Amino acid sequence: MNSPASLDAAPRVLVVDDETGILDSLRILLKTEGFVPFTAHGGKQGIERLPELRPDIVLTDVRMPDVGGGHVLSKAREMDPDMPVIMMTAQATLQSAMQAVNEGAFYYLQKPFRNDELITILRRAAEHRKLRTENTVLKQEIKRRERNTSGRPIGRSKSWLEVLHLAETVAPTDSTVLITGESGTGKEVIARYIHDLSSRADHSFLSINCGALPESLLESELFGHVKGSFTGAVKDKAGLFAAAQSGTFFLDEIGETTASTQVKLLRVLQQREVIPVGATEAQSVDARVLAATNRDLEEEIKRGSFRADLFYRLNVIAVHLPPLRQRAEDIPLLVDAFLARSAAQRNEECKTVDESTMDALMAYQWPGNVRELENALERAVILSADIVIEADALPERVTARRAEPFITTRIAATPTLDVIERAYIQWVLTNESGNKTRAADMLGIDPSTLYRKLARYGEA
Repeated sequence: MNSPASLDAAPRVLVVDDETGILDSLRILLKTEGFVPFTAHGGKQGIERLPELRPDIVLTDVRMPDVGGGHVLSKAREMDPDMPVIMMTAQATLQSAMQAVNEGAFYYLQKPFRNDELITILRRAAEHRKLRTENTVLKQEIKRRERNTSGRPIGRSKSWLEVLHLAETVAPTDSTVLITGESGTGKEVIARYIHDLSSRADHSFLSINCGALPESLLESELFGHVKGSFTGAVKDKAGLFAAAQSGTFFLDEIGETTASTQVKLLRVLQQREVIPVGATEAQSVDARVLAATNRDLEEEIKRGSFRADLFYRLNVIAVHLPPLRQRAEDIPLLVDAFLARSAAQRNEECKTVDESTMDALMAYQWPGNVRELENALERAVILSADIVIEADALPERVTARRAEPFITTRIAATPTLDVIERAYIQWVLTNESGNKTRAADMLGIDPSTLYRKLARYGEA
């Protein structure tokens, strides 16, 4: 999506007239007075240049042999309702002036006019444009802050805060984002967060799991189909790309798509258009694409099961979500949030967990990540009759596996360097309450190095 010029930049003015002499003289005048002038010879060329230039102000003649100024006004307002359009004519009447203003013209100027009169009107139009733009920016910022405080995905670990910062940075853009991470880490949560902070937030957020449908049905859902294109296609159907117009379309598990579907997705990203199943004409689409996968797509490319060109189109911005076991300090926050949500849904008093239950939740590795944690807590809420949830209400897999010390309690008389390192790491982890990020800072190593050492000790 395009945006207006910077608020502090010189106003860009598109002058539309069918007389070359007027275009030349106005170009010189406007440049002298601090504007950035562009010209178009006739209404047809003016309309063609509007999307290319996206001017701050349009100054157009009313009567032109090819396309009149009224049509230029209509197209300019259609493209940007806040764009001031000043109409010029040598045959002004009260009725024509009122009609132009009713149709959205900023001012109706009669030829011949004085240069200082025109410059005064243009400056007023530029100030009007600036105020409207500032107002729009302010409203968007207020919306972002409201969403940011009320809907920010939960977590305080360093790795999670880095994810949120990256999501907040890319959200205002229209760039395609590829979200990677293990199943259950919250890829759709981050996709919705990006959408909520974007300029498309007032439009649809649609999603589809690409691995949930067979190829024929998936392509029909994505791109739509025309009547009679296959058995059961009794009428035309718009696809999800078309339904997401001006909004965001989230393609979950895109690594599950077939080669045929990948070719068609590549066309959408390259040309911003789709061809419904059974159709011969393309339809333009304006939807931001976010995609997610729990697969290593670069490995899939090597195997020949995923197209490299599609990967590079998707991977404009990469956001990788850490597994829950690598941000265990976020578990207490997630537990509180899930229990509060469950209580609200059930209209019941909010339950809590006791210390032993929290210890079990913190010690478990969570191969299913946040989704598994939420499901385990839902089970515990249902099975626990008391307001305080005890460990025996958790699934057996969560409580059965307890973390064992990764160093022996019997220290050799002459311990090896490896034993000393392991003991020191355990001591630091204990002092930091198991917080691996803070422990890594204390040890003076990168968190990834600490995780590799713990994996070597069997404690990752």
